[in-house]
Amino acid sequence: MDKESARIVLDNLRTYIQMYREWGLEGISVNLNIEKPASKASERGRLHPAVPVEGATRAPMIISKSAALAALRTEIGDCTRCKLHTGRTHLVFGTGDPEAGLMFVGEAPGEDEDRQGLPFVGKAGQLLTRIIEAMGLKRESVYIANIIKCRPPRNRNPEPDEIASCSPFIQRQIEILRPKVVCALGSFAARTLLGTGQKISQLRGRFHDLPILSSDGSTAGIKVMPTFHPAYLLRNPDDKKRVWEDMKMIMRELNLPARTAGSGAPP
Repeated sequence: MDKESARIVLDNLRTYIQMYREWGLEGISVNLNIEKPASKASERGRLHPAVPVEGATRAPMIISKSAALAALRTEIGDCTRCKLHTGRTHLVFGTGDPEAGLMFVGEAPGEDEDRQGLPFVGKAGQLLTRIIEAMGLKRESVYIANIIKCRPPRNRNPEPDEIASCSPFIQRQIEILRPKVVCALGSFAARTLLGTGQKISQLRGRFHDLPILSSDGSTAGIKVMPTFHPAYLLRNPDDKKRVWEDMKMIMRELNLPARTAGSGAPP
């Protein structure tokens, strides 16, 4: 299959995924019995139903959340949509359990993240890991991503054009994952997800609704808890107690054991 045919097939698959996602289905059955490319470009890559074979059965292919995330990562590709690509080492997509009930969304990769291609692996990431473990969870059991996928120079704040270019991808990740709770770490994450200009100090301490498309075509809300970014806590450790209060609200929402929610001090 040439590159053009492969691109058309992938575009068709994305269309199917999006259509079924809008119907509220987390997994879809598709048949990828694809005819050889026809002579006309308009016919190449079209999806066709399989021809039944008497006495033969075939298990359907299930497009899981993992597969949908992989398709999105392929769509992003070696991204050059904004100027940040010129200075990056690795694009940082996200990591964790696609079936997680809890998702953490930060601002942008830092130096360690850019070098390793993984979110929250530096000092701030180590603190986030301790927070997750204090909640009675494992880092591998949640999903972690950022609004911006490439490191801004010298860890400066993301600029409006960079957010505009990259934010649709975190929205798509949330639509695919459909976690019960999204914890927005810091002002940029909270403002971008919630479409507000309020400060993080005004947003934290309560849940906000993030509308997504429901199975019946209406909108339903994922609960978003804004809180301080772990990097901020490294500079302002006194606010760890306030973050811990936010985490306990998340834990109650996720029905985590009450003894865990009420025990210990913030990490």
